[in-house]
Amino acid sequence: MKILITAPYHDKAQQALKEQFGEIIYQPWKLQERAYNEGELIALLTETGADALITEHDHVTSAVIEAFPGLQFIGVCRGTPSNVAVATATAKGIPVFNTPARNAQAVAEMFIANLINLLRNTLEGIAWLEGEQWEAGAHTSYLQFKGNEIAGKTIGMVGFGAVGQTIANLVKHFPAEILYYDPFYTSEDPDFKKVSLEDVFRLSDVVSIHLPVNKETEGMVGKELIGLMKKDAVFVNTARAVVVKREALLSAIENNKIRGAILDVFDHEPPDELDYRLIHHKNVLATPHIAGATFEVEDHHADIMNKALRDFYLTGNRAIRQLVNREVLSVRTH
Repeated sequence: MKILITAPYHDKAQQALKEQFGEIIYQPWKLQERAYNEGELIALLTETGADALITEHDHVTSAVIEAFPGLQFIGVCRGTPSNVAVATATAKGIPVFNTPARNAQAVAEMFIANLINLLRNTLEGIAWLEGEQWEAGAHTSYLQFKGNEIAGKTIGMVGFGAVGQTIANLVKHFPAEILYYDPFYTSEDPDFKKVSLEDVFRLSDVVSIHLPVNKETEGMVGKELIGLMKKDAVFVNTARAVVVKREALLSAIENNKIRGAILDVFDHEPPDELDYRLIHHKNVLATPHIAGATFEVEDHHADIMNKALRDFYLTGNRAIRQLVNREVLSVRTH
């Protein structure tokens, strides 16, 4: 088998695939600093004569799959294969693999870092210090930037997939109480309490969103749910912007209905005017969609993909293809 890899893939993982499958053609999208579009991907598959594809952000549309119905598999180095026409692949009998949890540790660490920064007023303190505003009085900064600890807080997760569970396993040791809402998963860990969606918003000091985008989740978090939050609660979204009605979130922040928000995703990237109203608000800590941006994530996704392919092909059970694709199609938590 000849595999075209356009995702970032470390040398050791490439060598492992070469030993198992035969030939690797490595043309990462980073070489051109953007994902391959439909036409470019068709041309590349034609030029290389590849039998399979491992991608990350490229546009694997129905047209691409229709042009290459004999692909042995499509690997997607992402938590959800949103850039791939999975239904078309399934119809053609092409298994689709993804890499859930590849960025779970990265996002979890960013969650903790940003939550501490917001609760402890760290960035404001740094700006104050760099602005040489420290005048006479030993306790000026101590009084002005006094904040709160994570310890003792209740952290609520909306969606309890790989990222939510990784965060929970870290912050429970602060210690913090963990609540979660997820209709598709129940944890066996007694430290994590499953509650209703409304109770996550009503009882939590921090509400963190971990949802994919689908018909059920788009716009799911609106005025009614945000209105249940405590006045001193913090809203966090490192998942997908469109699951939250930003007008409702902005209204809550501008009218001091909640303490603030930590945002890494926006309705428009680059942001539009309304996004920037959120970004510039003094009670919002905003980052440019980098919660999962670590070098280690690329190592994780290569290792996860290799394991998935090894497990699949070593079973010798080709009927599992439809099961693989059904699981990909039914991904519910971020």
